[in-house]
Amino acid sequence: MSTPNPRRQLRPTDVKRLNRTWRRATGSRLALILESVTGPFNVGSVFRTAAAFGVETIWLAGNATPPTNPKAQKTALGTDRLVEWHEPVPAVEAVRAAKEEGYRVVAVELTGDAAPLHEASLGGDVCLVVGSEDHGCSPALLEASDAVVYIPQVGRVGSLNVSVAAAIAVAEARRQEWTATAVHS
Repeated sequence: MSTPNPRRQLRPTDVKRLNRTWRRATGSRLALILESVTGPFNVGSVFRTAAAFGVETIWLAGNATPPTNPKAQKTALGTDRLVEWHEPVPAVEAVRAAKEEGYRVVAVELTGDAAPLHEASLGGDVCLVVGSEDHGCSPALLEASDAVVYIPQVGRVGSLNVSVAAAIAVAEARRQEWTATAVHS
């Protein structure tokens, strides 16, 4: 009797079973604040990542582009209906709303007191914040946040695309949770 090739791509039923295993190991809530992220393709990409990692809520802040924008829809592929989101408000209002919902707010930005992402404690209910493509997080938002982290980089480029930075931060928050509970498929 031969054993199936473990390197074959999973069938849809197998993928659903695998995802269900990870969902059971996920107890913490994740949220995002997008401050003045105006690029619709970036917004759509963030929503798609958020839906994949179980982000519950996205607050739009400043002049952030809503996911209903036709260009955002092209990248989001309908995932904006899987994540609760709020129309843009001033950044400090978005932080206040996240805190009122029980989230610890952690901005992803290069500041003098920022901790490396992999060393930061992202356990529990966390709302991660990413700022605009050009200027990052505003001073008022940084002041209102509970902590600031940065993504270490060793290449010759000093910054990442905002949707990529959001994906790295969300994945790290989940990785920390899953490592703490020692989940393995």
